[in-house]
Amino acid sequence: MTTSAPAPPRTFIRDRDFRRLLFTRFSAHWGNGMYQAGLAGAVLFNPERAADALAMAGGFAALLLPYSIVGPFAGALLDRWDRRKVLIFASLLRSLTILATAVALGTGAAGIGLFSLALASEGISRFIGSGLSASLPHVVEEKSVVAANAFAATWGSVLAVVGGGCAIGLRGLTGADDAGSAWVTAVAALGGIGAAVLASGFMRGLLGPSTVDEPSNPALAVARGLADGAKAAWRTPSVTAGFVALFAHRASYGISLLVTVLLMRNHFTDAGIFRAGMAGLGQMAAFAGAGILVAGLLTARLIRLLGRVRLVVGALVLAAVAQSALGLPMVVPAALAAAFLVTGAGQVLKLCVDSSVQLDVADEARGRVFALYDTLFNITQVAAVSLAATVIPDDGRSPGLLITATVLYLAGAAGHLLAVRKRRIR
Repeated sequence: MTTSAPAPPRTFIRDRDFRRLLFTRFSAHWGNGMYQAGLAGAVLFNPERAADALAMAGGFAALLLPYSIVGPFAGALLDRWDRRKVLIFASLLRSLTILATAVALGTGAAGIGLFSLALASEGISRFIGSGLSASLPHVVEEKSVVAANAFAATWGSVLAVVGGGCAIGLRGLTGADDAGSAWVTAVAALGGIGAAVLASGFMRGLLGPSTVDEPSNPALAVARGLADGAKAAWRTPSVTAGFVALFAHRASYGISLLVTVLLMRNHFTDAGIFRAGMAGLGQMAAFAGAGILVAGLLTARLIRLLGRVRLVVGALVLAAVAQSALGLPMVVPAALAAAFLVTGAGQVLKLCVDSSVQLDVADEARGRVFALYDTLFNITQVAAVSLAATVIPDDGRSPGLLITATVLYLAGAAGHLLAVRKRRIR
C-alpha cells in the first residue's frame, strides 16, 4: 500500500487527456443520474402508476442486474477493444435506449417492456463505467492514480446527484404523469451524446488496452475473463479484503435504500424545510451527494494517515453507527443525516477498492476485475433488496431490517479484518 502524500489535483488536472476523460465521466454520470431519477419518479411517484415493495425490488433489479449480466462481457471486451471506441459507441447507443424508454413511458408502457428497456440502457452503461475506470491509469502518472481516481469518482458521483436533482426539478415543470415523465427521461440522452463527443477527441489506442490476449470467441472471452478476474482479485490481497467490506456495504445499503423510498412515499410528511415524497428523495440525494464529496476530499489523505485497513474498518463502523443511531428514529432530519454519513462511508470504501484494483492489478486484467467487482456486488444488492421486499410493510417502518443492515456493516468490518490477517495486508 502506498503511504506517500496524495498527489494534489493540480498535478493531474493540468493534463489535457485527464481533463477530457474527466469531462467524459461528468457527462455520462449526469445523464445516468438524470435517467435513473426520471425513471424512479415515473415508476414510484407517478399517480398513474402504483408500485408496491416487490415492484420496487423489480425496478432495482432492472437498474442493477445489467451490471451483472453485461459486466463480464464488458470486462473481457474492454481488455480487447480500443476503449476510446467503446466509450463513443456505447454512449451513443445508450442515448438511443434512453429515448426509447422515454417513448415507452409516454405511451403508458409498463412491466416487462419498460424494464427491458431499462435493462438494455443500464447494461450498456456498464461498458462506459468500466471503460472510464480502466482507462484512468493511461492518462495520469502512477503516483497520481489514487488521488486522480478519488477526484474523478467523487465529482462524477456528485454530477450524478446533480443529474438526479435536475430530473426532480424538471419533473416539477413537466408534471408527474406519463407525459411529464417521458420528457424528463428524454433529456437524459444529452449526457450520452456529450460523453460520445468528448471521447471522440482521444487519440486511437491512448486509453488502452496495452496488450491483447483474449480469444476471438466472445463466450470463451467472457468465461476466461471471469476466471482471470477472479484469479487476479484473489492474488491481490488488498482487493480480496476490500471485496469483503463492499459485500457487506452493498447488502446493507440495498436494505436501507428500500426502507427509505417507502418511508418517503408512504410514511414521512412535510415538516418545515423537510419534505416527503419525490422532493424528500431529492433532499436525501443532496445530503448523499455532500457525503460523497466530503469522502472524495478526505479519502486519499485518510489512507495516508490511517492506512487502508484502518480506514475501511472505520468507514464500516461509522456506517453501522449512523444506520442505527440515525436511521432507527425514522424521522426525516435523522434520515438525512444518516444518508450523509452512510453514503460518505460507502464512497470511502469504493475509493479504497478502486485504487487497489487500479494500482495493484495488471492492466491486461484490470477491466476483468472491475467487471467481476460490479457483477458480484450488484447481485448482492439486488438480492438484499428482493429479500427485504418480502417482509417490509407498505409504509417502510421496519426497525428489524435496519438492525439487520447495522449488523451487516459490523460483520463486514470483522470479515475485512479476518481477510487482512489471513492475507497479511498492511
